[in-house]
Amino acid sequence: MLARVRIIKYTHSCVRLEHDGGVLVIDPGVWSEPEALDGADAVLVTHEHSDHADVLRLRGAGVAVYAPGAADMPGVEFTGVGAGEEFVAAGMRVSAHGGRHAHVYGGMPDCVNLGYLVEGRVYHPGDSFHRPGRAVESLLVPLQGSWMKTDEAIGFVRAVGAERAFGIHDGQLNERGLGSLNGWLARGCGGRYRWLAPGESA
Repeated sequence: MLARVRIIKYTHSCVRLEHDGGVLVIDPGVWSEPEALDGADAVLVTHEHSDHADVLRLRGAGVAVYAPGAADMPGVEFTGVGAGEEFVAAGMRVSAHGGRHAHVYGGMPDCVNLGYLVEGRVYHPGDSFHRPGRAVESLLVPLQGSWMKTDEAIGFVRAVGAERAFGIHDGQLNERGLGSLNGWLARGCGGRYRWLAPGESA
């Protein structure tokens, strides 16, 4: 029997994965809680935007950081990775997918963005809807951003074929907006969707 991967949600796009004694944190941005990094063995950064990478915090985190090779994170020492690469972080198998941030307008922003598939089971896409090319157990699905619409989020869950999906990228939503989007995802994703409050785990 495979050991479980525990997913702990933090504010916005930050999640903490605990598996077989290892602790891996993805996208600890400026809106996420500092305790997300407590005891972390490694960090994955999908792209350089501050809501996904708190540069000041990462400089002093004292943990291995993996990020797209072209990421601009001044003062942060990190191992650069690219789409298609596989590596081990915090004792977990990771594969990198995608390549570019979803566009907002006029081809911008045009920065590198990687999605990460962890242990072949949990997929975090960063700011894109790039599919990992295989069904996954747990999909982290963005809920809101200037680069996306709800139809795309629902379509992403359905296309990936995840057994379950959890909402992320929700830090700019008020209570009314969050309730509306959670309702749409719950109806559109065939009962596979669930929202986790910051600090809640699955």
